[in-house]
Amino acid sequence: MGAAASERVNAVISEISTPPFDEPHSDHDARSPSPHLLDELALHGYRPFEDEPDPRPLPSSDAASMALESVLEALSGLFVDTRLEADLPDLLWSFVNLHRKADRIGRDLDDNETAQRRSHAEQDGSEIRSVELERLIAQGLTLTERRNAFEFFRDHLAELYATETGSSWRPHSGSKVNHRALTSAMIDSRDFLNAKKLAETQVLLPAGSRIAFAGGPDCNDHQRIWEALDKVRVKHPDMVLLHGAGPKGAERIAACWADNRKVAQVAFKPDWTRHKNAAPFKRNDAMLEVLPIGLIVFPGFGIVENLADKARKMGIPVWRFAPPPGT
Repeated sequence: MGAAASERVNAVISEISTPPFDEPHSDHDARSPSPHLLDELALHGYRPFEDEPDPRPLPSSDAASMALESVLEALSGLFVDTRLEADLPDLLWSFVNLHRKADRIGRDLDDNETAQRRSHAEQDGSEIRSVELERLIAQGLTLTERRNAFEFFRDHLAELYATETGSSWRPHSGSKVNHRALTSAMIDSRDFLNAKKLAETQVLLPAGSRIAFAGGPDCNDHQRIWEALDKVRVKHPDMVLLHGAGPKGAERIAACWADNRKVAQVAFKPDWTRHKNAAPFKRNDAMLEVLPIGLIVFPGFGIVENLADKARKMGIPVWRFAPPPGT
């Protein structure tokens, strides 16, 4: 480019970039940082940092239910009447198993609780410590609501799974505890921590008439077991079923009855890793420690009889159901 052409280009650039004499400052110079920030938020949305709570709302329960139903219906439609139809139950089970995300959030919530307790001990009246505690409280509430949302997803998907496959969904490990008792209405950190612990205790041992159930793995008298449990439920409409979580037989039938009747149930699984051969007997002790008002006993082996003997010694009524005649 020649010297003359270069001078003309520089002159044009100078004319464009120089504001008129009656406007001492350009529009860009006169703008505050706020419009730029608002433009960024409108363009990209809210982008919270990892150490701050996200103020955006959670999905509504109605919208979540419709979305989950649509996804599950689409998956089923894709597999049905194809060579992959036999794999559909396993796929749907894994889909419901997204509740493991709720478990991970629960661990983050435990870490948040520890941080809040540490922050309580470090309070010195300064604004920095106070703001830090307020931030931890907000994080805890956000984590609680996120965990509750994933547990809602799991529960709704479990219902859809039962409808689609004809069998109840159960996790291979862990439990199906739902912590919806917590809300964002708590303000003070001490109230938050106390309510968290109280809510988890109430969820794990729900309020109501606790009825224990025991039976052997070879007892498969579905009709008599359901009839017995129905009679107890008529007398105690708020009953909570306690059982040993046997994978088959009487206790499995009782668990299915509770699923069908929407009765709260607490499964006392033997801890074989910790107690070895004594695990079933330790399980019996744990079940009786919550003081059930009665024990239903169907035919079983020595472990069932051990539970019945201990219950009688504690003054807990035992309702025994003998095997049908001829068996």
